[in-house]
This record gives sequence, structure tokens and C-alpha cells, in this order.
Amino acid sequence: MPSVLLRDFRDADAGEVNRLALAAFEEFSGKYSDWPALAAILGRMSELAQHGEIVIAEATGNITGAVAYIPPHQPKAPYFEKAWPVIRSLVVDPASRGAGIGRALTEECIKRARRDGSPLIALHTSEIMTVALPMYLRMGFEWRHEAPPIYGVPYAVYLKKLQP
Repeated sequence: MPSVLLRDFRDADAGEVNRLALAAFEEFSGKYSDWPALAAILGRMSELAQHGEIVIAEATGNITGAVAYIPPHQPKAPYFEKAWPVIRSLVVDPASRGAGIGRALTEECIKRARRDGSPLIALHTSEIMTVALPMYLRMGFEWRHEAPPIYGVPYAVYLKKLQP
């Protein structure tokens, strides 16, 4: 796998980020009670740039992954504390998985939370995410509380304490 460059989102990336979000979640389509409704949300991932910072993973000029970092005190779901920075919508191209892209994107969000002076960072995920959830646990995220299900799929909030 070629080396991966992390960079900030540009408006021109919107279409590819939205396509990638759908491709990354496609394997879970049968688990959600209303896949078309969730797909409509995923297909607008680039809109997270309105309240956050989207980080792009790129290899050989192609977008291979993306994640949204929502800084402290920006709008977020009510099951997150407003002061928490949050990792949202981590997606990796199915053809590029296993190369450490998800971990690199998560580490970049942690770096940004430290930059913002936060003592922790949060995310929400589900047990159906059999690659992502174990990765987050290995990285030191700990279960905090249940979150509302998303179209019938149980979710929970996880926090990672950050060392100064």
C-alpha cells in the first residue's frame, strides 16, 4: 500500500467523501431497519464540515478514508457533552482496509483534541462495527453509556482520557 497522506478537507472533496461514506457502510446495510434513510444521511457526510473539521486520508491522489472531528462546544448529538470533542463518521474505502488508515485518522482526531486543550475525546459506535470497535478499545477508549439506537442498531458512547 502506498503511503497515506492526511490533509484537511476541501470543498472539492465533498462528492468523493459522500460516496466513500456510503461505500464504507454498505456492508452493514442489512443490519439497519431503514437503510435508505441512513444512506441518505451518510451520503451527506461532507456537511459535517459545517461544524467540524473533516480529515482526509489520501494515497496516490485518491481519497482512501475520512473522518470528522467536531471540536468542543460545537453542535453535536445530545448524548455527548457539549464540551467534548467528538470523532464522527470514520470511514475507510473497503479496498484500502487493513493498512492502518482508520487508526491514523483516529490519532489525528486525538491530536486535534489535545490542540484544543481537551482532557478527553468521545465517539459513538456499535458492536456491529467488528473492526472499528476493537481498534478503539485497543487505543484506550472506554465504554461510557448507551446511546440511542440508530435504525434498530444499538450504539454506545466511548471516551478516551488524554494525557497532557
